[in-house]
Amino acid sequence: MFLRRSAPVVPQKLDDFRTGESNPVRHNQSHLSRFYTIPADVRKQIFAHGGFPKTYEKQIKTFNEACLMVRPAAVELIGHLNATDFRRPANRFVLYGEDGAGKSMVLAHLLHYGFCQEFVLVHVPWVPNWMKRAKETAISGTREGCLDLPLDGAAWLVHFKNQNAPLLAKLDLKVSRDYVWSKRETTPAGAPMLELIDHGINRAKFSCDAIAALLGELKEQSTAGRVKTMVVIDGFNAFFHPHTRILTENKVRVTPDKLTLTRPFLDITGADWCNGVCIVAVDRMALTEDRMESTLPMYQLRREGFEHLDPFVPVRVDNYSEEEFHSAVQYYLNRKWIQITKDGFDKELEFLSGKNPFKLMQLSASL
Repeated sequence: MFLRRSAPVVPQKLDDFRTGESNPVRHNQSHLSRFYTIPADVRKQIFAHGGFPKTYEKQIKTFNEACLMVRPAAVELIGHLNATDFRRPANRFVLYGEDGAGKSMVLAHLLHYGFCQEFVLVHVPWVPNWMKRAKETAISGTREGCLDLPLDGAAWLVHFKNQNAPLLAKLDLKVSRDYVWSKRETTPAGAPMLELIDHGINRAKFSCDAIAALLGELKEQSTAGRVKTMVVIDGFNAFFHPHTRILTENKVRVTPDKLTLTRPFLDITGADWCNGVCIVAVDRMALTEDRMESTLPMYQLRREGFEHLDPFVPVRVDNYSEEEFHSAVQYYLNRKWIQITKDGFDKELEFLSGKNPFKLMQLSASL
């Protein structure tokens, strides 16, 4: 009787521009300039309702995978978070850098980190969407002279629930007080936190008040040690712009402080709570068309925003280094995003893009 030998299993060789380490908690200097893949189920849970730039979402569909490059800013922040004593007041980190350098992608990397570390995620994909393109406005019933954004508030609660529902159910968090919405509608103390969220979704009229209650509860319960909370906000400086593009009945532009959504997110980015972290990005495109001279946080946040966050740790997101640029080009070649490869094409791309990630993505699309 003859025994048939099975062929030895040869491990699949990874491309030089990829890393096999898909857990962002373990990302360090050795993974820099390499791409890692976010699993499809995780991507669907965290980013189904925002978090990636629209151009990158199109790229995901084209490439049939979501790959993020491990950038120095992300590794720096992961190092800080791994070394953080969460019993102390929440640290605040501010990402800044040139347009298209990858601030939103670094935030996406950190969201994946927070998800893996079982943080409750409080994520605003792009604050200016509320200030520029509000779906609907209504006079607030709880704050005189202010406006609610009921549909935007309900949409954000759907996003929050999608990201956090399994973790909230696992932690079995309860609300600590009664919330009275109307004569017939209340959320009693001891009710599951998911019930509070569902009320804001199903009754959009109360969505902004539900968000204020939810974020207040998360601050209290984080400080009590029942949960860890990660706040991630892109376009944060829009909260401190002199005015929005929303008009009152008298055609007067509303200021951000007159929107009921503003105060809860400013409260949770304060330093009066613990067992959490705040990571925000400031951007010249965030309602600041008249402030294009500098990308520095103090300039973009103006005095009010700077004093609100101070003290904070600034983290600069730079354009690609030589190694990062090479990895990005190799990735695009691998995905057949770049198909025209004449001699010196990479040097030409480097010159035209200035090694800016967004510009490189745009330029290489036509190749």
